[in-house]
Amino acid sequence: MDVTFSTFLGQIVSNPVLAVTVILALGAIFVNGWTDAPNAIATCVTTRCMPARAAILMSAAFNFLGVLIMTHFNASVANTISHIVDFGGNSTMALACLCAALFSIVVYGATASRFGIPTSQSHSLIAGLTGAAIALGGASSVNVHEWMKVIYGLALSIGLGFVMGWVLCKLVSILFAAANRRRANVFFKYAQIASAAAMSFMHGAQDGQKFIGVLFLGVAFASGQTSVGDAGIPIWIMLLCSATMGIGTSVGGERIIKSVGQSMVKLEKYQGFSADLAGAANLLLATLTGIPVSSTHIKTCAIMGVGAVKRLSAINFGVVKDMMFTWFFTFPACGLISFVMAKLFMMFL
Repeated sequence: MDVTFSTFLGQIVSNPVLAVTVILALGAIFVNGWTDAPNAIATCVTTRCMPARAAILMSAAFNFLGVLIMTHFNASVANTISHIVDFGGNSTMALACLCAALFSIVVYGATASRFGIPTSQSHSLIAGLTGAAIALGGASSVNVHEWMKVIYGLALSIGLGFVMGWVLCKLVSILFAAANRRRANVFFKYAQIASAAAMSFMHGAQDGQKFIGVLFLGVAFASGQTSVGDAGIPIWIMLLCSATMGIGTSVGGERIIKSVGQSMVKLEKYQGFSADLAGAANLLLATLTGIPVSSTHIKTCAIMGVGAVKRLSAINFGVVKDMMFTWFFTFPACGLISFVMAKLFMMFL
């Protein structure tokens, strides 16, 4: 399969379906940077370690680096996404279905962001791919072995995110119990900036890889291939996706920053540091093992774990309930939108 950038540009010109797929893929990556990446810096902003604009620009830079560097050294998450469903032997129909999956992500993510609700772009993507594949080839199109990694990722996001947030915050509380409060706050201000940068880097590494895998799949379909096989991901796809995510992150996401970093739990600097460090560590573990996880789930559950160190009542369970409902609704909503749009697109081919 020829995956040079010049060939890619020629395919876009000659294949309108690929052109639409690329636009939607980049749109989904942009929406991910806009609606999902703000989770990485939410605590850093709300604990007043950094002003919102500076934190957003920092996050944009580290998202870019995370996508580029981690995909170059370990592309296991991208490979998982590329093989999670089987779109069959008709590459034209497969490309149309991929287009439908990406459409569902953009619509769902943009709608949720309007209401300030943090969504899981990872689960939107997986649900969209699954719905489109079922529309094309039925339930047998789903690769159960790869899909099980999504279930593992869900457990990792919720369980380990909460536990590690609690453990790290408890450990920090014990270690700094006798420290001067003012000096400790100065230390944790800079420590939290560093941990927020790490969280942004790992967000790019985890979420960026998912969309790289989808875009690479689209290029394969346009070339007449039914899968990416063992082909290596070209550097230009990494650059294109990382730049798009960085630009999306720079747009903002102030509502989501407030929902995650302030509305759910009122955090102090040492708590924000604990949540960010726990989130980054969990994302690193998932990325290295090829498990697609939700960075939103990991970060918010880490914040809940941190809040639970003092008392469970410190957590605003009304906000948590709204988030959980949105997460639960993601799979059927994106899957259904993708299924319907795939059927509609295939009618015109």
